Amino acid sequence: MNTAVVQEDRRTTNPRMVLGVVAVAVLLSSLDLFIVNVALPRIAEDFSGARISGLSWVLNAYAIVYAALLVPAGRLGDRNGHKTAFLTGLGVFVLGSALCAVAPNSAALVAFRVVQAAGAALLTPSSLGLLLAATPAEKRATAVRLWVAFGGLGAALGPVAGGLLVELHWRWVFLVNVPLGIIALIVGARLLPRPTGTGGPLPDGVGALALIASVASLILAVVKGEDWGWASTGVLGAVAAAVVFAAVFVASSRRHHSPVVDPGLLKAPNFGVVLANSLLFNTAFAAMLLSAVLWMQNVWGWSALKTGLGIAPGPLVVPIVAISAGRFIARVGVGRVLALGGVAFAAGIVWWAQGVALHANYASGFLGGMLLTGLGVGLTLPTGTAAGTSGLPPQQFATGSAVLTMARQLGMAVGVAILVAVLGSPHGGPATLTAFQHGWYVVAAVSVAAGALGLAVRMPKAAGAPG
Repeated sequence: MNTAVVQEDRRTTNPRMVLGVVAVAVLLSSLDLFIVNVALPRIAEDFSGARISGLSWVLNAYAIVYAALLVPAGRLGDRNGHKTAFLTGLGVFVLGSALCAVAPNSAALVAFRVVQAAGAALLTPSSLGLLLAATPAEKRATAVRLWVAFGGLGAALGPVAGGLLVELHWRWVFLVNVPLGIIALIVGARLLPRPTGTGGPLPDGVGALALIASVASLILAVVKGEDWGWASTGVLGAVAAAVVFAAVFVASSRRHHSPVVDPGLLKAPNFGVVLANSLLFNTAFAAMLLSAVLWMQNVWGWSALKTGLGIAPGPLVVPIVAISAGRFIARVGVGRVLALGGVAFAAGIVWWAQGVALHANYASGFLGGMLLTGLGVGLTLPTGTAAGTSGLPPQQFATGSAVLTMARQLGMAVGVAILVAVLGSPHGGPATLTAFQHGWYVVAAVSVAAGALGLAVRMPKAAGAPG
């Protein structure tokens, strides 16, 4: 990356404005991973004859394509320039959203969700590259924590926003992205910095395709394992394909002069540890979120909107912690903060396992645990991403953040699968409570394991200093 260009961008660009633009885009793309869930029953009603099982591809197609394209998209952003990649991705995402809002049938909706996901995958890693390019080094940790907080906020507020928008019409779930996205495009085209890309030859095409195919196959196996059966031909074939394509990716990356992921990336300070921490913690996060939705709706009989509002206190804690944690991180160290985040999250889950009852006891049995999980997310996700990207050279900002985001998506898919497998199909209230308690203890254990991994992160205190 041309240092002079980056320095010029910092002098002429307000980092807060850059954060505002990229935060809107990241919030929308993250929100769309979850906001559509609550709309599926209404979509099925509108598309007469469409089955929920078939409409599940409205969710699965987005998750699979988004996760699979993240790393190649990040590599292209590093090569061609983050502003170009970000604005292109945002434009594609807005177009896909508009098409989803007018989809005439379920098949078209699934196809347009693929367009949405491709745009989200392109804009997400480049958004962090832009933010880092516009932010002085001493303030990057704070900027990264805020960037991650917006993504986590979008994921967790999905049920709330979805419930509100579905009350108008399910098409508003997609249509709401259009005006917000267009505003971000206009402002971004004028005010975002334009750090130069690394240039050079195109990334390894064979490696890129192999990585896309491997991640897509693995996500497919995880998200469809319960429906198809974990020992079914479809799931085993998808896992086998993921392994084969991963081997092709590794072999091609070793030989090619311009690999999609530089093997040296894992040698960057803390990157490998943060990658593992992110995978485990997001496994717990996704299982937590799904368990809360299932308990409130299926056991307590709450509506989608009431469920979303019940979940909201946790997500609202996340940006508060992300903004205020800088001095605490500088005082105790990044590793201890990651460990504390894992323990706080686990404590919230154990709170549910010990306090939730078959009758709705939200204030005494659920709220405290939700606030603790929000504290855990606010301490872990922003801090981990800041630690993982701090040691990267500027020319690998987008690729490195894409790898971390891909790990988050893989972890979330695994978390859902684990929770569904542990819950099984209990019959009756007591059996259901016992099943959920078992699931919550498993989730808590995964979160503690993530925190224990976080202890291995070693960074200078300055890296966590408040901006």
